[in-house]
Amino acid sequence: MPFAQIPTVDVSALPSDGYLLDVREGDEWAVGHAPAAVHIPMSEIVERVEEVPGDRRVHVVCRVGGRSAQVTQFLLAHGRDAVNVDGGMLAWAAAGLPMDGEHDGPAGVL
Repeated sequence: MPFAQIPTVDVSALPSDGYLLDVREGDEWAVGHAPAAVHIPMSEIVERVEEVPGDRRVHVVCRVGGRSAQVTQFLLAHGRDAVNVDGGMLAWAAAGLPMDGEHDGPAGVL
């Protein structure tokens, strides 16, 4: 298990004012994302790591949890307080939490 030591949090335990970092690609983000999430795709995180706050906990989310676990590990190695959102946006949607999309129709998870 490569991510056994990665801290995780359940979507039901996310603080309402927490910093949520969505690391999915642009097409996934456009279909549906958490309203207050910040979007930095995994493919850009190395170049944009300085945009991630170092003074508060960062909750990292992707579709299921694999990419966000890798980004969480990267952020931890760069001095950030980061946790992986268990189950990703699929868990978010299953919990009935709000989502915004950048298209007509209901938001969803791609």
